[in-house]
Amino acid sequence: MENNILNPLEIREAVIKSGEEKAKIKLGSGIILGILAGAFIAIGGSAAAVASHSVNNVGLSRLVSGVVFPVGLMMVLICGAELFTGNNLMIIPALEGRIKFKDMFRNWIIIYISNFIGATIVSFLIFRSGMLDISGGQVGATLIKVAANKSGLSFSTAFTSGIMCNIIVCLAVWGAYAAKDVISKIIMPWFLIMAFVVCGFEHCVANMYYLTIGMFAKTNVLYVQASALGADKLALLGGKSFINNLIPVTLGNIVGGAVLIGGAYFLAYKKDK
Repeated sequence: MENNILNPLEIREAVIKSGEEKAKIKLGSGIILGILAGAFIAIGGSAAAVASHSVNNVGLSRLVSGVVFPVGLMMVLICGAELFTGNNLMIIPALEGRIKFKDMFRNWIIIYISNFIGATIVSFLIFRSGMLDISGGQVGATLIKVAANKSGLSFSTAFTSGIMCNIIVCLAVWGAYAAKDVISKIIMPWFLIMAFVVCGFEHCVANMYYLTIGMFAKTNVLYVQASALGADKLALLGGKSFINNLIPVTLGNIVGGAVLIGGAYFLAYKKDK
């Protein structure tokens, strides 16, 4: 009987081969696939907001959001796209000497910027689509509050939350490499991504969407009034919010994904030279 799952050593080799391909990606392809990944994650965030916005219990609201949000990573893994946080696993082929570090960093920069473009495009389209008007503007209000809360995190909180997030995300991607069929590639990462959403950890690409949609929603009086936020909270939504949130979250994501998960699996399964 055919084995439908890769063992950890086989996953390691699949991750390395994938990293070799990612290191050679052409600029145009990288931009397109990065934009798609940012858009996919933003779509997942949009659907999660609609599904959970009217649930008052915090735990239940996060659970509902967590059930829906993973659709973004499902599209990345199955449809094909380049996501910065998952690409942190490129550290393994880099440490093995199978790719150059400069090529890894080149990929990270291209994909990160492209993820931001994709997330911003979907944010604008969602804002113009009328989706935020649902429940008398409560969806728009919810997204304003989410963006304001993220913008108000301290550096240390955003950083450590980012570490925890990408530990989980990279484990989801690592586990998805083990699967040889579509259903398994959906089920494996689904519960892990659900866990990070329920815990409320910080994901830089998801935050690219939440911060931009929050800024768009802030321009609508209906959504602002429905949010019932004070001027001090609303003032957090601006250009500085990207610096205050994305820098520590991105650094945390790199530590969690590249250092702790990528580094751990490199050391655990490295081949003796």
